[in-house]
Amino acid sequence: MEFALVILVLAVIFVAKSVKVVPQQNAWVLERLGKYHATLTPGLNVVLPFVDVVGYKHSLKEIALDVPSQVCITKDNTQLQVDGILYFQVTDPMRASYGASNYVMAITQLAQTTLRSVIGRMELDKTFEERAVINTGVVNALDEAALNWGVKVLRYEIKDLTPPVEILRSMQAQITAEREKRALIAASEGRRQEQINIATGEREAFIARSEGAKQAEINKAQGEAAAITAVADATADAIRKIAAAIQQPGGQDAVNLKVAEKAVEAYAQLAQKNNTMIVPGNMSEVSALIGTAMTLMKRTPS
Repeated sequence: MEFALVILVLAVIFVAKSVKVVPQQNAWVLERLGKYHATLTPGLNVVLPFVDVVGYKHSLKEIALDVPSQVCITKDNTQLQVDGILYFQVTDPMRASYGASNYVMAITQLAQTTLRSVIGRMELDKTFEERAVINTGVVNALDEAALNWGVKVLRYEIKDLTPPVEILRSMQAQITAEREKRALIAASEGRRQEQINIATGEREAFIARSEGAKQAEINKAQGEAAAITAVADATADAIRKIAAAIQQPGGQDAVNLKVAEKAVEAYAQLAQKNNTMIVPGNMSEVSALIGTAMTLMKRTPS
């Protein structure tokens, strides 16, 4: 009975040692007698107990590695504190196990040296403007070297760039001066635009006034011309009517009478306005005056 129990326990231990269950997104490196034998994929795997041993376990997920902060020297000899994060993924478990004793430390050290090299080729101002260039340069250099370690470097992101305090003060002063310059330029442009607007408004107002005065003169001249034309037309019409009336029977006598009345009226007005009155020595001159007026009337065309 005890022997059977021992056999059962040994069988359970044998089965337990023979079955390996690998979680999802993991890879286990199997060694047989101290030598690489196979890579166990996720799921149920059968191995030889006491002969096969799981030497390394790797996660195939994307890993975020915090690269320690370091001081870098820019092209213009300025110290710069740089802190970043590296993202990588194990793609070859066998190389990740045997390619380097510690691929995480190797990647970290290589990232730091590569970052110093990339920043050393740039001036301080460019490091703030071209972070994408720095990230790409680090990734390209790391990815080429990490192939031998079974690791794929996905991307590198700079968390912080911190220049010395003196540089920060200088940069702040430069930014302040630049903003003041922009403010002065904006104010001058505003004044310039204001003067332009005022001049444009005055010019347009002067043009409008001159156009109004011109149109008023034109309207006045047209009105006077129309008035003169109307008076002339009325006068001509009156003359035509008088001439037509003279041609009627008794018209000539009416004209003689009217001329005589006007002559007598003129002498009467002259007597009222002046102390001295000039009277013809012979009243027959009045008849001669009337006769002359009638002769002129006869010569006037109808």
